[in-house]
Amino acid sequence: MKRRDFVKALGASAALAGGLSACGSEQKTTAGNDRSKETFNWKMVTTWPENFPGLGTGAARLAEMITTMSGGRIRVKVYAGGELVPPLETFDAVSRGTVELGHGAAYYWKGKSRAAQFFAAVPFGMNAQEMNAWLYYGGGIELWKKVYEPFGIIPAPAGNTGVQMGGWFNREIRSVADLDGLRMRIPGLGAEVLERAGGVPVTLPGGEIFTSLKTGVIDATEWVGPWNDLAFGLH
Repeated sequence: MKRRDFVKALGASAALAGGLSACGSEQKTTAGNDRSKETFNWKMVTTWPENFPGLGTGAARLAEMITTMSGGRIRVKVYAGGELVPPLETFDAVSRGTVELGHGAAYYWKGKSRAAQFFAAVPFGMNAQEMNAWLYYGGGIELWKKVYEPFGIIPAPAGNTGVQMGGWFNREIRSVADLDGLRMRIPGLGAEVLERAGGVPVTLPGGEIFTSLKTGVIDATEWVGPWNDLAFGLH
């Protein structure tokens, strides 16, 4: 994609979120009518802890790429979950135009649209390569845009964990019966599977998982996979 086209796409995204000025962007205009030299300061809120390996650092890298590809005209400040808005209010912040960008996982937004869950990790679903193939070459992004359109948001892939793994439990699970009443932090379609098996799904942002598991607020949790789980102290 050419840099000029990339900037146009970003502008469209902000416009659907309410417009640059309505989003509260700090806009600096040079003398005269040369709009090509205008600069913008955007905010990106995330659902991740600050500088969290892979997910948080991925959001920071995206912000750097936007600045580079816009020739320095668009500068993006990244806010970790809870710094500007609560982690699970990222979607609403973008939809309202409070910020220009959000970085999170689509299955967190099933309360907005149940279809959103299919654009993140699905139990026994596609791996990272298959997901990207569907999004870019199988019409996935077009469907995703239709799902988010009523909320004034344009979605775009910005990271991919692939299928996420089983979980961490504070007691041994020997059969499906052991899931009965189990309070497990798990979002999306995985939560529905757990609920049908008798468990109690709990939605928590990543930054609250370890403490909740340690204090007994939840009995089990899943996260992403070995590398990300280890960073949270899950091992």
